[in-house]
Amino acid sequence: MTDLRTRPADTSAEAPTAPRILYALSGVLAALAGIAVGHLVAAVTNAAASPVLSVGSVVIDLTPTPVKELVIARVGTADKPILLATVSLATLALAALAGLLSRRRPAVGAGVLLLLVVAAGGAAMTRPTARLLDLLPALATAIVGVSVLLGLHRLLEPATAGLRGSGASRRTFLVGAAGITAGAAVAGALGQRLAERATDTSGLTLPAPANPTPPLPVGVESTVQGVSPFRTPTASFYRVDTNLTVPRVSVGSWSLEIDGDVRSPFTLTYDELLALPMIERDITLTCVSNEVGGGYVGAARWLGVRLTDVLDRAGVGTQSDQLLSTAVDGFTISTPLAVVRDGRDAMIAVGMNGEPLTDTHGFPARLVTPGLYGFVGATKWLTKLTLTTYAAQQSYWTQRQWATNAPIKTSARIDTPAPLSTVAPGRTVIGGVAWAQHRGVGKVEVQIDGGAWQPAQLGPDAGIDYWRQWFVPWDATSGQHTLAVRATDLTGALQTDQRTTPFPEGSSGIQQVVVIVS
Repeated sequence: MTDLRTRPADTSAEAPTAPRILYALSGVLAALAGIAVGHLVAAVTNAAASPVLSVGSVVIDLTPTPVKELVIARVGTADKPILLATVSLATLALAALAGLLSRRRPAVGAGVLLLLVVAAGGAAMTRPTARLLDLLPALATAIVGVSVLLGLHRLLEPATAGLRGSGASRRTFLVGAAGITAGAAVAGALGQRLAERATDTSGLTLPAPANPTPPLPVGVESTVQGVSPFRTPTASFYRVDTNLTVPRVSVGSWSLEIDGDVRSPFTLTYDELLALPMIERDITLTCVSNEVGGGYVGAARWLGVRLTDVLDRAGVGTQSDQLLSTAVDGFTISTPLAVVRDGRDAMIAVGMNGEPLTDTHGFPARLVTPGLYGFVGATKWLTKLTLTTYAAQQSYWTQRQWATNAPIKTSARIDTPAPLSTVAPGRTVIGGVAWAQHRGVGKVEVQIDGGAWQPAQLGPDAGIDYWRQWFVPWDATSGQHTLAVRATDLTGALQTDQRTTPFPEGSSGIQQVVVIVS
């Protein structure tokens, strides 16, 4: 007879295994913990060497110029957060893959994580001012990341082996995962806070200018609501640069070197720079990435040393045709030598709106060159000036085919009413700002619904290097209306209506806005 007694089930082939998602999660948590600790270490050594930031910086350098300009045009100042988010998500996706690979072969998963860390460390070492110390954040990331991955893997082993304690093991895993998440959050937040510490300038006293500027007149913003302030508050001044983290510079270790094609190279400390005769000027800066009607323009009062005073002290040679300026992070900008020596108030600025420069705007010193877009004349975190030739050395933007000489184009902007806004019928005001640095704004005109151009009333005049506010009273009638504005500089040249993109020497065209009167 056939033995019908039930045989013990062979559980060896049906042993419960930990869900794959837990292994993927272990990879993600390992990456998060490693990145957070690496970020914390970088905040103490060099914030730019943080793993995600260093990779992001390489991505910026490798991105083609048309792509950069397209991104800036679409998302504006959100470009850096979007880049960092993209790098982070890609890293976490690869880390999840590492976690899955560790399910069968822990060493393989750990190897994938190490490859990610090697890429981050290599990226950090490609920066112009990289030091061996900049590998420390990557090393910390590697140690923490691999340790967390293997530790979480061990917590999942009982479940994988089919032991009775598999449910408890998973609970232990989840508790450990929560603890790692909390620890990573604390480490990352502390690292971010340390990295964002503003330089303490409370003990710095700026010298009085030997050549001061009269008080700025009261602007029309006091009577015309919505027009940009005549002087841009420092906190509202635009910031455009390639830095994913703002350099924090100690004045005790900072110096400014002047070398190259000069008879007498020399170096200045911060105190020595402040001891030189100072000038004070009202100057409007504009970024070359500014689209027609855009906000990458700001007006401030700058305090600094005439650039020609420093160059004359060095004794400029006969071969150079460019001034190559270098920032503390190795970033370079080239400025035509003939421009900075043509009599304009180009300066090495140390003050902005009556206070020392902020970290964001180039502390402890920066270039300010009236009439040129910032990418050829406004180096922040300045540390070196080299007299050379365009044939011998190329700056960051020159290598990327941007113009070598880029005078700011005449432009006018409508601030109020805002595009696509709705205003009430009746008496209102159209207003904004116009700029034509180093030529001056002579006239602003407004067009309504394609009609005749009518002159606007100009606000106070603070010189040819400063913008002008303007406004036009308007009896608004119900319906949709198209407003346009243009400016004419003091030479009589009218703002062009030819539409161009920012690359390679600045945008141009006439701004038009549509408003609804209802």
